[in-house]
Amino acid sequence: MVSKSYSNLLELASGEAPSFGRIGRRIPRIMTVASLISDVDDDPSESACSEDMSSSSVQRDRIIIVANQLPIRAQRKSDTSKGWIFNWDENSLLLQLKDGLGDDEIEVIYVGCLKEEIHPNEQDEVSQILLETFKCVPTFLPPDLFSRYYHGFCKQQLWPLFHYMLPLSPDLGGRFNRSLWQAYVSVNKIFADRIMEVINPEDDFVWIHDYHLMVLPTFLRKRFNRVKLGFFLHSPFPSSEIYKTLPVREEILRAILNSDLIGFHTFDYARHFLSCCSRMLGLTYESKRGYIGLEYYGRTVSIKILPVGIHMGQLQSVLSLPETEAKVAELMKQFCDQGRIMLLGVDDMDIFKGISLKLLAMEQLLVQHPEWQGKVVLVQIANPARGRGKDVKEVQAETSSTVKRINETFGKPGYKPVVLIDEPLKFYERIAYYVVAECCLVTAVRDGMNLIPYEYIISRQRNAKLDKVLELEPSNPKKSMLVVSEFIGCSPSLSGAIRVNPWNIDAVADAMDCALEMAEPEKQLRHEKHYRYVSTHDVGYWARSFLQDLERTCRGHLRQRCWGIGFGLSFRVVALDSNFRKLSMEHIVSAYKRTTTRAILLDYDGTLMPQASIDKSPTSKSIGILNNLCRDKNNMVFIVSAKSRKVLAEWLSPCEKLGIAAEHGYFLRLKRDAEWETCAPVADSSWKQIAEPVMKLYTETTDGSTIEDKETALVWSYEDADPDFGSCQAKELLDHLESVLANEPVNVKSGQNVVEVKPQGVNKGLVAKRLLSTMQERGMSPDFVLCIGDDRSDEDMFEVITSSIAGPSIAPRAEVFACTVGRKPSKAKYYLDDTGEIVRLLQGLASVSEQTVPL
Repeated sequence: MVSKSYSNLLELASGEAPSFGRIGRRIPRIMTVASLISDVDDDPSESACSEDMSSSSVQRDRIIIVANQLPIRAQRKSDTSKGWIFNWDENSLLLQLKDGLGDDEIEVIYVGCLKEEIHPNEQDEVSQILLETFKCVPTFLPPDLFSRYYHGFCKQQLWPLFHYMLPLSPDLGGRFNRSLWQAYVSVNKIFADRIMEVINPEDDFVWIHDYHLMVLPTFLRKRFNRVKLGFFLHSPFPSSEIYKTLPVREEILRAILNSDLIGFHTFDYARHFLSCCSRMLGLTYESKRGYIGLEYYGRTVSIKILPVGIHMGQLQSVLSLPETEAKVAELMKQFCDQGRIMLLGVDDMDIFKGISLKLLAMEQLLVQHPEWQGKVVLVQIANPARGRGKDVKEVQAETSSTVKRINETFGKPGYKPVVLIDEPLKFYERIAYYVVAECCLVTAVRDGMNLIPYEYIISRQRNAKLDKVLELEPSNPKKSMLVVSEFIGCSPSLSGAIRVNPWNIDAVADAMDCALEMAEPEKQLRHEKHYRYVSTHDVGYWARSFLQDLERTCRGHLRQRCWGIGFGLSFRVVALDSNFRKLSMEHIVSAYKRTTTRAILLDYDGTLMPQASIDKSPTSKSIGILNNLCRDKNNMVFIVSAKSRKVLAEWLSPCEKLGIAAEHGYFLRLKRDAEWETCAPVADSSWKQIAEPVMKLYTETTDGSTIEDKETALVWSYEDADPDFGSCQAKELLDHLESVLANEPVNVKSGQNVVEVKPQGVNKGLVAKRLLSTMQERGMSPDFVLCIGDDRSDEDMFEVITSSIAGPSIAPRAEVFACTVGRKPSKAKYYLDDTGEIVRLLQGLASVSEQTVPL
């Protein structure tokens, strides 16, 4: 059954909700959750009540691992009776992950699809068997829906784009198709429904794997605001220039950000993701004690960078099999006994694995180094492609024709320079090729991780029985050689490999020659270095490290208040301190009416005027509101801004009784006719002669940046610059200025798209102190204080206001409202969403004053 919330999401995705046939009946729950069934509507009331659900007690931590495919092999029984035989898929990373975690420490539940299609009449029985025997929850998809989701959106659109292939023509990857996107959203929702049937939301961890399920976090977060949710992307994440061509780019980014922890294999992939979040969503990130975090509506979304490893136990057990020994002996006879040196390539038959480039490099090697003719053999194992389509057939045809040409040109009786194996091999057979190969070549033009080099390194470590087959002494130092593409995920962790640009055929051929000619001691040292890394960073290390970080990230869930906002795939959860709440109009108007001495402090940019507004001057409406507040003899109203006094005096000249604090409070006047005062000793501005040339240098090199020269401060703004480059330049400028101004009486601070140099000790908190002390001196300690601001500089005002509550400058039992703009971490106790709400709030207070002030 498709829920209404699901239909709403599909309306967002495509404009209409599709109808589906039977998707699979419900399976028995492993753990029950009070008042929850999987097909209720996702309305706000459900989201709220999900926080108070009772949870069943568990003896062990439990994790639900969600992926496109279950780690299960299914085979129909051979006899006439109906039924299936199920076995674990030993080669599945998800199963290896479970072994790495250890059954004693954590219970693992799997949710995913089977490779085989199960008839609807058998789905209940299959679900029961898989649940009871394997703790697997199968997700059954109608064949047509699966085809549009997997072969359509995943393989024709996401896969090429994430591997840097733009659909510039219909032949180069699939053009965006709204119906395929709709199928993708549909399947992610079906996965969410299956998870609902087994999850204990207060205790369980959920770990989602790969690009097939990137919008799943939104569905889970909508049901359970505090779900402990991790996501790991096993493919590359493209640069922002590539990613932003995707029509549903923001929907996918926001969905991924509904996770608590997001994992990538390399820093490059993480950097691209963070750049997309910055450019498309305006989010910034920072590193805290080694952990990278994104602030997203009060939640900290952590970024994890750690390449996956291999299953050491499985590889070592396969190396010990008699079948492996027999295959190694056979290959020794076929190649080594004939005086041949084996180079090995193991790749899927797809366009990104660079098989044809490798073959061309082999051809170039034989041309440039004829001494290797008759001696060197490239064995290319081509695994069946995971996708299907025209591009796969083209790769197969090109590979076959290139192999044929090389063998015809350089082959002779008893010698073929290239051996192409394009049929599936058993795992032990592949391991045997690793054992015998002198060098392994991975020339993918783009790949997520690629564990082939890791498997090769462990296989070359061998064991005593294989050493005997190879006629080597067990004490002999082990050796291996790797030629790897710069564009694969494992490349950064293999510092002893020869890294190549696979597009440069000559460079790859030279690397192959270098690997063959390298001295034995050097090969041994490189192998030892790689073996130490690969053997200690196995799949268990990777899984434990990810889960430890997920647990750390989720630790503060219960200390925060959470609620959902937004519709469809724009849904996100706001998480705030339990004491932080929205400022209610009724509450503040009531307090305003019953108080008689009021202090009101207002920031300007981002508070009274939107930050993005080009014309920053106040509107006639804002001037009218300020005048109405100022006419009330019970009020003392101040505008506190970073702008210069000249600009503020000009803009706010119609407000006769309005107090103004300019340049963060350095200059102050209590009303229009009063003289300007200073809140700090008169500053020596000679430091500007040092700072201004430095700022000019950065302005010249940063397109879109400007300098504002104030009386007491200098501000470098990069609001109109490229966000990534501007932010990078701002960090450099901050360091540069701190260095050259180290002995000057100034502070260098970064703000929202600015770097500012101002006199020491000057901040907006001084204005709050001055206002409160002035009112106290006049015998009118305020019993109502309202302070509103939007950025970091306003936090000083909030701190002064809140710390004065118990002091003499504020009346006992005073009503104090420190309010920030937007839901974000702050020293303020209240928030309002935007400048529009602030203007409405001030208008409400002004209306109260208008009614009480005599005409």
